[in-house]
Amino acid sequence: MRTQMTVAQNGTGALIDDAKQWHAIDWRRAQREVRRLQMRIAKAVKENKPGKVKALQWLVTHSFYAKLLAVKRVTSNKGRKTPGVDGVVWKGARTKMRAARSLKRHGYKPLPLRRIYIPKKNKGKRPLSIPIMYDRAMQALYKLALSPVAETTADPNSYGFRESRRCADAIAQCFNALSKPNSATWVFEADIRGCYDNISFQWMLANIPMDREVLRKWLRAGYVENGISYPTRKGTPQGGIISPTLANMTLDGLEQAVIRAVPRRSRVNFVRYADDFIVTGKSKRILETMVKPAIEEFLAKRGLTLSKEKTAITHIRDGFTFLGQSLRKHNKTLHITPAKEGVLTLMRKVGALTRKYKSAPMVVLIKELNQLLRGWANYHRHVVATRAFGYVDTNVFRQLWRMLRRRHPKKSNSWLAKRYWTAAGQKHVFSVIKKIKGTPRLYQVVRTKSIGIKRHVKIKAKANPYLKEYAAYFWRRRNLKGATWALTWG
Repeated sequence: MRTQMTVAQNGTGALIDDAKQWHAIDWRRAQREVRRLQMRIAKAVKENKPGKVKALQWLVTHSFYAKLLAVKRVTSNKGRKTPGVDGVVWKGARTKMRAARSLKRHGYKPLPLRRIYIPKKNKGKRPLSIPIMYDRAMQALYKLALSPVAETTADPNSYGFRESRRCADAIAQCFNALSKPNSATWVFEADIRGCYDNISFQWMLANIPMDREVLRKWLRAGYVENGISYPTRKGTPQGGIISPTLANMTLDGLEQAVIRAVPRRSRVNFVRYADDFIVTGKSKRILETMVKPAIEEFLAKRGLTLSKEKTAITHIRDGFTFLGQSLRKHNKTLHITPAKEGVLTLMRKVGALTRKYKSAPMVVLIKELNQLLRGWANYHRHVVATRAFGYVDTNVFRQLWRMLRRRHPKKSNSWLAKRYWTAAGQKHVFSVIKKIKGTPRLYQVVRTKSIGIKRHVKIKAKANPYLKEYAAYFWRRRNLKGATWALTWG
């Protein structure tokens, strides 16, 4: 890691320890100052002033507040304990403060990325490239300057890896496009072959509005696998902080390309989440002869192609799966439910947890199960999921019962029920009581049905968190979720 002085001087000349200086940072002020510059960048983009955008981006990447925020991000996210090829992680306030001071463009040379592989749903493996901490912080710093540009130029119906947008917004847009009696009945399901791995270097260097020298160094950094160094000739690595933003900007403009490809009266609807997207149309012919060629032409300029195996045109009566939800129209009613494959995957994970913690204290198992079940239920609570929730709760009950029968082979069913299903005072709620410092505390497995179903109010397609005119809108979305922004439905 690049290092500088271990101490800094304040206005009176007194020496201040790095650790104390880190703890004394006013993070609200840091966020406010960086946000002010970001809003100026978004305004300049909207007014089509590229020179001003470039000057403001330089201010952000040289702002000490921005450097502090960049270091804070990479030392507080899930990957903070995962080192790169140098084996270094940043721990402690003193190290973080020194790291913030060391972030400089001059003389910057990123190290190769550490390549690992993670399993995919289709039993394949997805390459994941891990930068060193210093390179992650530099990417986080330059992302602060690039995000306002990406947000201002983004497709209106792009929802992946964007601030204040999520999967629920994409599914809500699908509902808007398919639920009406006169809605489109055909759906073009697209899958880009190796999107992150195949984006053209030349296209990104020519079209991504950021420091091209820094971008070129990231793209050409290469990777290390099993101790052997390999060069990179295309793509942006999955695992880099700035990679989702680069991929989003590469695909921005696809929505307009699709709209321009069809006659004005043959309106189509476009929904994209990262590199997954669908296009709805009135007829199969429009999607096959107009929309698909336009998409292929758009992607070809960026070095990308559609996957022939996973790209299909489907009638809404037959249904399709998008972002883990099944969408199908029965008569004139659109039903959006959790995909069966996702439910079965969840049950397999529950079974794996009960086997893993079969001899562990019950409190440990309950905490692990609750984290898994809450995350899954909160993701699906905005669709027609009551039946799926009931199925999940029943199967969780059965798997816990099966585990307890093996754990207590000589005990009766009534003994098991009294010991593990009465502490919460509710039937079918698995719970235990444990004393912590002499005080009894109740732990219980969450029932997904108790989380309930809440309608999600989709974000406005053109809302931009970096523009002043939408500040009140985003404040209401953040602070009034339980009142006017989320309506309960049965």
